[in-house]
Amino acid sequence: MLVILGLFASGVVSAILESLGRYQDPALTFRYYSQLFSDREIRASLGFSLGVAAVATGLSAAFGLMLALRLRRTARAWAGWITLLQLPLAVPHLAMAFVVLQLISSSGLVARIAYHAGIISMPAEFPSLVNDRFGAGIVLVYVLKETPFVALMILAVLTRLGDSYELAARTLGASAWQCFRHVTLPLAAPPLVASCLFVFAYILSAFEVPFVLGRPYPAMWSVIAQRRYMEADLAARPGAIALAVVASSLTALLVWLYLRAARSWSGLDKPAIF
Repeated sequence: MLVILGLFASGVVSAILESLGRYQDPALTFRYYSQLFSDREIRASLGFSLGVAAVATGLSAAFGLMLALRLRRTARAWAGWITLLQLPLAVPHLAMAFVVLQLISSSGLVARIAYHAGIISMPAEFPSLVNDRFGAGIVLVYVLKETPFVALMILAVLTRLGDSYELAARTLGASAWQCFRHVTLPLAAPPLVASCLFVFAYILSAFEVPFVLGRPYPAMWSVIAQRRYMEADLAARPGAIALAVVASSLTALLVWLYLRAARSWSGLDKPAIF
């Protein structure tokens, strides 16, 4: 652990020093960080990255919760549902991105099927869902990948707790909505929020899917950081490193929020958050 932490810490320290101009300026400076907020491309990237991460996380949370509640009882009858739910987790994000690219691009399988079915007159008329300005293809990949993860996180907790709380509520006269709102949802809230934080932090700093399915502008900031770091002009590297440090700091902040929330949620005898 000391070796691993030492290597990790040395990389972080080196990145921070380079983002402060350690190898470009005679003295440490924060001007590369200040330039980020005055850069039009970075501002557009920040809004785009936060929007894609928020939409993909929200959809994954909603579908994951519905899937977990649906499989909560059927998984008891056939444990194979859990195995099927775990299969998408074994598929790399890059592979899923290429699958989506082959399916929903203007020359993809769905466009060709729609053309031969007479729905569209030519494949190019198929709606642009890949390399579009809204990041629809990026969102779709993350929803397909993260929904099973969210569902498994929730399903693990709900299966362990059983359905005694819901049965007690229904026995006392609660409706189906009241049972879900005041019993099931608070029980599922800790794993749901935790998985959402993990998913949001991952999407915000991921590179491969936005690189394959995104546009040059606006691009997610991980793509911009990599692109600027690979430029021939070495003077652009501190800014790219600064952008990566900001993204990593935001990820660390989300992890810290999760750890604080996890401590307050430990134990069923404490008040629910809803």
